[in-house]
Amino acid sequence: MHISRDPHSDEIIARGGDEEAESILQRAGFIVVARAHDRYHRLPYALDGDEQLHLPRRAVALLKAAGYAVQHDPAFAATQMAFHDLTLGGQVANLAQRIRAAEHSEDATAVLTELVAPGDGVLPAAVEVLEAAAEFVGGLGEDADPHHAARIRGLAEKIAVVSIEISAYRNALADRHTAHPLRPACTGVESTEREASVICSCPPPPPPAPAVRRGR
Repeated sequence: MHISRDPHSDEIIARGGDEEAESILQRAGFIVVARAHDRYHRLPYALDGDEQLHLPRRAVALLKAAGYAVQHDPAFAATQMAFHDLTLGGQVANLAQRIRAAEHSEDATAVLTELVAPGDGVLPAAVEVLEAAAEFVGGLGEDADPHHAARIRGLAEKIAVVSIEISAYRNALADRHTAHPLRPACTGVESTEREASVICSCPPPPPPAPAVRRGR
């Protein structure tokens, strides 16, 4: 990772890193610039001098807390420690791990419920966030703002439709009420095993069957 002030444009630019690093940069206030042959992050326009120092310092602190090696201008050295907590998106992504480990349809149904539960599911909450964002953008006062607000509301409506469809699959899965045939539940350990708390005797699930090639 490299964060520095570009000598030509005088913009503060961050380059390098994976998706997690990009996520950290955006949470620190940077904006992604994606071009055909280049991708980097810059600070938002119209920041005052103090903010132009605070945001890159925060980015450096967060990136280092997450274990990244960061090269940066001396002025961007972190002035205080930061803690890398699991983000909300990270918590939602953990739901995928729960489904991958699910042995019964009840387990997978419970995860899908977290996505679509009325009122406090992930997707209904996303709809609420977008509706609030549309209200905010629509009141900023520029001529194009009502159009942008309408587009955001349209995205919220699409997510609401997706949530309804996922709810239908969730309900169908709940009605199945069946164990996954390739994920047998662990019934314990062999009587000869001493470390019963950590050693499971269940065999791993079989590999998927190879695809059948059909001749022309």
